Amino acid sequence: MTNQTATAPPPGGTEVAGRVADVLLMFAGGPEYLGVTAISRELGISKAVVYRILQSLVSREMLEAGTAGYRLGPAAVALGVSALRRFNVRSAAAPVLRRLRDATGETTTLSGLVGDERVYLDQFESPHEVKMTVEVGRRFPLHAGSSGRVILAFLPAERREMLLGRPLAAMTHRTVTDEDRLRAELAETAREGVAVSLGERQADAGSVAAPLFGPDGEVHGSISVCGPRHRFTPEAIDRYRTLVVDAAEEITRTWTTHR
Repeated sequence: MTNQTATAPPPGGTEVAGRVADVLLMFAGGPEYLGVTAISRELGISKAVVYRILQSLVSREMLEAGTAGYRLGPAAVALGVSALRRFNVRSAAAPVLRRLRDATGETTTLSGLVGDERVYLDQFESPHEVKMTVEVGRRFPLHAGSSGRVILAFLPAERREMLLGRPLAAMTHRTVTDEDRLRAELAETAREGVAVSLGERQADAGSVAAPLFGPDGEVHGSISVCGPRHRFTPEAIDRYRTLVVDAAEEITRTWTTHR
């Protein structure tokens, strides 16, 4: 008969797991590339510990190393795609976005708030030969473009102010980077419940977006109609405003009542 003794987990196992999770979450809400020094400074962890965590994540393809630093790897992307499939707002939004695409003739998109940025979760492409398409899974700052600005406008005031206090990068010459001007535009967006962008995130693109609110009543994403800027005439924009707001309200109702 063999005596078996239960082996206790190593001391600090929960703490180590938490540190690994914290490192990964920095990539979800921060810049594409991060280095050891930046992570160490942000999380208050020694560079040696950060380096060991990064190497472990690289070995499992959760991260990949490059000359600019570390970024999310294929295993993390696979997890993200799996999560998107289970993100039930996509199911609620799909039929509405399809109808919105048919009604406008332009590409319709769904974005989700991830960390301090937004990510495209889905799109229904325009039937036009010349059209706008988006890269599902790609992250963008909230201040540039209608899909991000309409989320930023409805965030809790404290969080919105924190984001506005950070450097606002210009993605095109039309991106609003002046803090006071952006505050004024956000106030207008909050009053109207819709945002319009003409070349703010992508030079030749136009878009109209409305916010999506989750079961908790907080803003969790947005939907948009987007296409070549020359087709976004004042008349088209006025029409899209109503259609996008109505579509967003329908998605929110479906999401919150059938979760």
